[in-house]
Amino acid sequence: MSATEEQAGDRPVSTGSLAHRVPDLGALELLLAVARLGSLGGAARELGITQPAASSRIRSMERRLGVALVDRSPRGSRLTDAGALVTDWARRIVEAAEAFDAGAQALRDRRDSRLRVAASMTIAEYLLPGWLIALRAQRPDTAVSLLAGNSAAVAERLVSGEADVGFVEGLTVPAGLDSAVIARDRLIVVTAPTHAWARRRRPLAAAELAATALILREKGSGTRQVLDAALGGLARPLIELSSTTAVKAAVVSGAGPAVLSELAVGEELAMRRLVRVPVDGVALARDLRAVWPTGHRPTGPARDLLALTRA
Repeated sequence: MSATEEQAGDRPVSTGSLAHRVPDLGALELLLAVARLGSLGGAARELGITQPAASSRIRSMERRLGVALVDRSPRGSRLTDAGALVTDWARRIVEAAEAFDAGAQALRDRRDSRLRVAASMTIAEYLLPGWLIALRAQRPDTAVSLLAGNSAAVAERLVSGEADVGFVEGLTVPAGLDSAVIARDRLIVVTAPTHAWARRRRPLAAAELAATALILREKGSGTRQVLDAALGGLARPLIELSSTTAVKAAVVSGAGPAVLSELAVGEELAMRRLVRVPVDGVALARDLRAVWPTGHRPTGPARDLLALTRA
Protein backbone atom coordinates (compact mmCIF):
# COMPACT_ATOMS: atom_id res chain seq x y z
CA MET A 1 0.00 0.00 0.00
CA SER A 2 1.36 3.47 -0.92
CA ALA A 3 1.70 6.38 1.54
CA THR A 4 -1.17 8.11 -0.24
CA GLU A 5 -3.37 5.02 0.10
CA GLU A 6 -2.41 4.67 3.76
CA GLN A 7 -3.36 8.28 4.43
CA ALA A 8 -6.66 7.78 2.61
CA GLY A 9 -7.33 4.73 4.75
CA ASP A 10 -6.87 6.88 7.86
CA ARG A 11 -9.43 9.45 6.77
CA PRO A 12 -12.50 9.62 8.99
CA VAL A 13 -15.83 8.34 7.76
CA SER A 14 -17.95 11.40 6.94
CA THR A 15 -21.17 9.60 6.15
CA GLY A 16 -23.47 7.28 8.02
CA SER A 17 -24.98 7.67 11.48
CA LEU A 18 -23.54 9.90 14.19
CA ALA A 19 -22.65 6.81 16.21
CA HIS A 20 -20.15 5.83 13.50
CA ARG A 21 -18.53 9.27 13.40
CA VAL A 22 -18.33 10.26 17.08
CA PRO A 23 -16.06 8.39 19.55
CA ASP A 24 -17.81 6.45 22.28
CA LEU A 25 -17.95 7.64 25.89
CA GLY A 26 -15.21 5.25 27.00
CA ALA A 27 -12.77 6.76 24.51
CA LEU A 28 -13.71 10.31 25.52
CA GLU A 29 -13.26 9.51 29.22
CA LEU A 30 -9.84 8.08 28.41
CA LEU A 31 -8.84 11.24 26.54
CA LEU A 32 -9.93 13.38 29.51
CA ALA A 33 -7.88 11.21 31.87
CA VAL A 34 -4.79 11.58 29.65
CA ALA A 35 -5.26 15.36 29.65
CA ARG A 36 -5.59 15.44 33.43
CA LEU A 37 -2.77 13.03 34.31
CA GLY A 38 -0.32 13.68 31.46
CA SER A 39 0.23 9.95 31.13
CA LEU A 40 -1.40 7.30 28.99
CA GLY A 41 -0.34 4.61 31.47
CA GLY A 42 -1.80 6.56 34.40
CA ALA A 43 -5.05 7.09 32.52
CA ALA A 44 -5.23 3.37 31.73
CA ARG A 45 -4.75 2.47 35.40
CA GLU A 46 -7.42 4.95 36.51
CA LEU A 47 -9.94 3.47 34.10
CA GLY A 48 -8.98 -0.13 34.88
CA ILE A 49 -7.69 -1.09 31.43
CA THR A 50 -4.26 -2.14 30.17
CA GLN A 51 -1.89 0.38 28.59
CA PRO A 52 -1.93 -1.45 25.22
CA ALA A 53 -5.72 -1.28 25.28
CA ALA A 54 -5.58 2.44 26.07
CA SER A 55 -3.11 3.05 23.23
CA SER A 56 -5.31 1.12 20.84
CA ARG A 57 -8.37 3.12 21.89
CA ILE A 58 -6.58 6.45 21.36
CA ARG A 59 -5.33 5.33 17.91
CA SER A 60 -8.82 4.22 16.97
CA MET A 61 -10.23 7.60 18.02
CA GLU A 62 -7.54 9.42 16.01
CA ARG A 63 -8.40 7.35 12.92
CA ARG A 64 -12.09 8.05 13.38
CA LEU A 65 -11.58 11.82 13.72
CA GLY A 66 -8.75 12.03 11.18
CA VAL A 67 -6.45 14.06 13.45
CA ALA A 68 -3.63 13.30 15.92
CA LEU A 69 -4.76 13.82 19.52
CA VAL A 70 -1.84 12.71 21.71
CA ASP A 71 1.93 13.07 21.35
CA ARG A 72 3.62 10.14 23.10
CA SER A 73 7.20 10.32 24.41
CA PRO A 74 9.34 8.63 27.08
CA ARG A 75 8.53 11.62 29.33
CA GLY A 76 4.79 11.06 29.06
CA SER A 77 1.85 11.97 26.86
CA ARG A 78 0.66 15.43 25.97
CA LEU A 79 -2.25 16.64 23.91
CA THR A 80 -1.73 18.08 20.47
CA ASP A 81 -3.45 21.37 19.67
CA ALA A 82 -6.25 19.39 18.04
CA GLY A 83 -6.30 17.07 21.04
CA ALA A 84 -6.79 20.01 23.41
CA LEU A 85 -9.73 21.24 21.35
CA VAL A 86 -11.28 17.77 21.14
CA THR A 87 -10.79 17.39 24.92
CA ASP A 88 -12.87 20.53 25.48
CA TRP A 89 -15.68 19.07 23.39
CA ALA A 90 -15.28 15.68 25.08
CA ARG A 91 -15.69 17.29 28.51
CA ARG A 92 -19.03 18.75 27.52
CA ILE A 93 -20.22 15.43 26.10
CA VAL A 94 -19.18 13.51 29.23
CA GLU A 95 -20.87 16.09 31.47
CA ALA A 96 -24.04 15.78 29.40
CA ALA A 97 -23.82 11.97 29.68
CA GLU A 98 -23.45 12.27 33.46
CA ALA A 99 -26.57 14.45 33.58
CA PHE A 100 -28.37 11.91 31.38
CA ASP A 101 -27.32 9.09 33.72
CA ALA A 102 -28.44 11.02 36.79
CA GLY A 103 -31.81 11.70 35.16
CA ALA A 104 -32.25 8.05 34.22
CA GLN A 105 -31.42 7.03 37.79
CA ALA A 106 -34.01 9.48 39.08
CA LEU A 107 -36.59 7.87 36.80
CA ARG A 108 -35.63 4.42 38.08
CA ASP A 109 -35.84 5.63 41.67
CA ARG A 110 -39.31 7.05 41.03
CA ARG A 111 -40.39 3.80 39.36
CA ASP A 112 -38.96 1.73 42.20
CA SER A 113 -40.60 3.85 44.90
CA ARG A 114 -43.99 2.27 44.28
CA LEU A 115 -45.56 -0.89 42.91
CA ARG A 116 -49.21 -1.15 41.93
CA VAL A 117 -50.47 -4.73 41.83
CA ALA A 118 -53.88 -5.85 40.56
CA ALA A 119 -54.95 -9.41 41.33
CA SER A 120 -58.01 -11.60 41.09
CA MET A 121 -59.52 -12.51 44.43
CA THR A 122 -58.10 -15.98 45.10
CA ILE A 123 -54.53 -14.92 44.34
CA ALA A 124 -54.97 -11.63 46.24
CA GLU A 125 -56.26 -13.37 49.35
CA TYR A 126 -54.21 -16.56 49.49
CA LEU A 127 -50.93 -16.12 47.57
CA LEU A 128 -49.99 -12.46 47.29
CA PRO A 129 -49.62 -11.72 51.02
CA GLY A 130 -46.66 -14.12 51.25
CA TRP A 131 -45.06 -12.78 48.07
CA LEU A 132 -45.44 -9.17 49.22
CA ILE A 133 -43.87 -9.91 52.60
CA ALA A 134 -40.88 -11.43 50.80
CA LEU A 135 -40.71 -8.43 48.44
CA ARG A 136 -40.75 -6.08 51.42
CA ALA A 137 -37.61 -7.78 52.73
CA GLN A 138 -35.88 -7.15 49.38
CA ARG A 139 -37.22 -3.66 48.75
CA PRO A 140 -38.15 -2.00 52.05
CA ASP A 141 -38.43 1.43 50.42
CA THR A 142 -41.01 0.38 47.81
CA ALA A 143 -44.60 1.29 48.67
CA VAL A 144 -46.96 -1.44 47.42
CA SER A 145 -50.67 -1.04 46.73
CA LEU A 146 -52.92 -3.99 45.95
CA LEU A 147 -56.11 -3.69 43.94
CA ALA A 148 -58.22 -6.85 44.23
CA GLY A 149 -61.03 -7.68 41.82
CA ASN A 150 -62.08 -10.25 39.26
CA SER A 151 -59.92 -11.16 36.27
CA ALA A 152 -61.76 -8.77 33.95
CA ALA A 153 -61.14 -5.87 36.35
CA VAL A 154 -57.45 -6.77 36.59
CA ALA A 155 -57.13 -6.60 32.80
CA GLU A 156 -58.88 -3.20 32.69
CA ARG A 157 -56.52 -1.74 35.30
CA LEU A 158 -53.44 -2.94 33.46
CA VAL A 159 -54.55 -1.69 30.06
CA SER A 160 -55.53 1.71 31.51
CA GLY A 161 -52.19 2.10 33.29
CA GLU A 162 -53.64 1.90 36.81
CA ALA A 163 -51.47 -1.14 37.69
CA ASP A 164 -47.90 -2.21 36.93
CA VAL A 165 -48.41 -5.98 37.06
CA GLY A 166 -51.40 -8.26 37.59
CA PHE A 167 -52.42 -11.82 38.42
CA VAL A 168 -55.43 -13.65 36.98
CA GLU A 169 -57.07 -17.06 37.16
CA GLY A 170 -59.10 -17.32 33.96
CA LEU A 171 -58.82 -19.74 31.05
CA THR A 172 -57.42 -17.22 28.59
CA VAL A 173 -55.13 -14.19 28.62
CA PRO A 174 -57.19 -11.00 28.30
CA ALA A 175 -56.64 -8.95 25.13
CA GLY A 176 -53.79 -6.48 25.29
CA LEU A 177 -51.79 -8.44 27.85
CA ASP A 178 -48.78 -10.75 27.85
CA SER A 179 -48.53 -13.45 30.51
CA ALA A 180 -46.52 -16.15 32.24
CA VAL A 181 -47.93 -19.16 34.10
CA ILE A 182 -46.82 -19.00 37.74
CA ALA A 183 -48.78 -21.90 39.29
CA ARG A 184 -51.52 -24.47 38.79
CA ASP A 185 -54.70 -24.57 40.83
CA ARG A 186 -57.59 -26.99 41.23
CA LEU A 187 -61.22 -26.12 41.81
CA ILE A 188 -63.18 -28.39 44.14
CA VAL A 189 -66.84 -28.75 45.07
CA VAL A 190 -67.51 -27.99 48.74
CA THR A 191 -70.57 -28.01 50.96
CA ALA A 192 -71.39 -27.59 54.61
CA PRO A 193 -71.32 -30.90 56.58
CA THR A 194 -75.12 -30.70 56.91
CA HIS A 195 -75.71 -30.66 53.14
CA ALA A 196 -76.98 -33.86 51.47
CA TRP A 197 -73.94 -33.99 49.17
CA ALA A 198 -71.66 -34.32 52.20
CA ARG A 199 -73.08 -37.80 52.81
CA ARG A 200 -72.86 -39.06 49.22
CA ARG A 201 -71.19 -42.42 48.73
CA ARG A 202 -70.54 -41.94 45.03
CA PRO A 203 -68.89 -39.05 43.23
CA LEU A 204 -71.07 -36.31 41.85
CA ALA A 205 -71.68 -36.49 38.10
CA ALA A 206 -70.60 -33.50 36.04
CA ALA A 207 -74.11 -33.19 34.58
CA GLU A 208 -75.66 -33.03 38.04
CA LEU A 209 -73.20 -30.34 39.09
CA ALA A 210 -74.00 -28.32 35.98
CA ALA A 211 -77.74 -28.56 36.67
CA THR A 212 -77.47 -27.51 40.31
CA ALA A 213 -77.98 -23.95 41.51
CA LEU A 214 -74.62 -23.04 43.05
CA ILE A 215 -73.25 -20.18 45.08
CA LEU A 216 -71.13 -18.48 42.44
CA ARG A 217 -68.73 -15.62 41.99
CA GLU A 218 -69.91 -12.79 39.75
CA LYS A 219 -69.53 -12.88 35.97
CA GLY A 220 -65.99 -11.96 34.95
CA SER A 221 -64.33 -13.94 37.72
CA GLY A 222 -61.70 -16.50 36.72
CA THR A 223 -63.28 -19.22 38.86
CA ARG A 224 -66.64 -18.83 37.17
CA GLN A 225 -65.10 -18.75 33.68
CA VAL A 226 -63.25 -22.04 34.30
CA LEU A 227 -66.30 -23.73 35.82
CA ASP A 228 -68.64 -22.58 33.05
CA ALA A 229 -66.23 -23.78 30.33
CA ALA A 230 -65.58 -27.14 32.03
CA LEU A 231 -69.28 -27.95 32.48
CA GLY A 232 -70.50 -26.47 29.19
CA GLY A 233 -72.83 -24.07 30.99
CA LEU A 234 -74.23 -23.49 34.46
CA ALA A 235 -77.65 -23.44 36.04
CA ARG A 236 -79.02 -20.15 37.32
CA PRO A 237 -76.96 -19.20 40.39
CA LEU A 238 -78.35 -19.73 43.86
CA ILE A 239 -76.47 -16.60 44.95
CA GLU A 240 -73.86 -14.43 43.20
CA LEU A 241 -71.16 -12.92 45.41
CA SER A 242 -68.18 -10.69 44.65
CA SER A 243 -65.43 -12.37 46.67
CA THR A 244 -64.11 -15.83 47.48
CA THR A 245 -64.40 -15.10 51.20
CA ALA A 246 -68.09 -14.23 50.82
CA VAL A 247 -68.78 -17.41 48.82
CA LYS A 248 -66.97 -19.51 51.42
CA ALA A 249 -68.91 -17.93 54.29
CA ALA A 250 -72.21 -18.60 52.53
CA VAL A 251 -71.31 -22.28 52.02
CA VAL A 252 -70.20 -22.66 55.66
CA SER A 253 -73.56 -21.22 56.76
CA GLY A 254 -75.36 -23.99 54.87
CA ALA A 255 -76.76 -21.81 52.08
CA GLY A 256 -75.69 -24.28 49.39
CA PRO A 257 -72.72 -25.83 47.52
CA ALA A 258 -70.01 -23.97 45.66
CA VAL A 259 -66.89 -24.59 43.58
CA LEU A 260 -63.81 -22.94 45.05
CA SER A 261 -60.05 -23.02 44.76
CA GLU A 262 -58.22 -25.56 46.90
CA LEU A 263 -56.07 -22.66 48.03
CA ALA A 264 -59.07 -20.99 49.63
CA VAL A 265 -60.57 -23.84 51.65
CA GLY A 266 -57.65 -25.74 53.19
CA GLU A 267 -58.32 -24.54 56.74
CA GLU A 268 -62.09 -25.08 56.53
CA LEU A 269 -61.63 -28.62 55.22
CA ALA A 270 -59.14 -29.44 57.98
CA MET A 271 -61.56 -28.15 60.64
CA ARG A 272 -64.54 -29.94 59.02
CA ARG A 273 -66.39 -26.68 58.54
CA LEU A 274 -66.55 -27.66 54.86
CA VAL A 275 -66.68 -31.03 53.13
CA ARG A 276 -65.14 -31.80 49.76
CA VAL A 277 -67.45 -33.54 47.27
CA PRO A 278 -65.72 -35.68 44.60
CA VAL A 279 -66.83 -35.13 40.99
CA ASP A 280 -66.58 -37.54 38.04
CA GLY A 281 -66.22 -36.67 34.37
CA VAL A 282 -64.76 -33.19 34.54
CA ALA A 283 -61.31 -31.71 35.16
CA LEU A 284 -61.52 -28.52 37.20
CA ALA A 285 -57.95 -27.26 36.87
CA ARG A 286 -56.60 -23.89 35.83
CA ASP A 287 -53.42 -21.93 35.34
CA LEU A 288 -52.63 -18.96 37.54
CA ARG A 289 -50.93 -16.27 35.47
CA ALA A 290 -48.97 -13.10 35.93
CA VAL A 291 -50.04 -10.53 33.33
CA TRP A 292 -48.76 -7.19 32.08
CA PRO A 293 -49.43 -4.87 29.12
CA THR A 294 -48.27 -6.35 25.81
CA GLY A 295 -44.69 -5.46 24.97
CA HIS A 296 -43.92 -4.02 28.42
CA ARG A 297 -42.10 -6.75 30.34
CA PRO A 298 -42.09 -5.91 34.07
CA THR A 299 -39.01 -4.14 35.43
CA GLY A 300 -37.82 -3.05 38.88
CA PRO A 301 -40.10 -4.11 41.78
CA ALA A 302 -42.62 -5.75 39.41
CA ARG A 303 -39.86 -7.95 37.96
CA ASP A 304 -38.68 -8.86 41.48
CA LEU A 305 -42.24 -9.78 42.51
CA LEU A 306 -42.55 -12.10 39.50
CA ALA A 307 -39.30 -13.81 40.52
CA LEU A 308 -40.74 -14.45 43.99
CA THR A 309 -43.83 -16.15 42.55
CA ARG A 310 -41.52 -18.86 41.17
CA ALA A 311 -39.26 -19.21 44.21
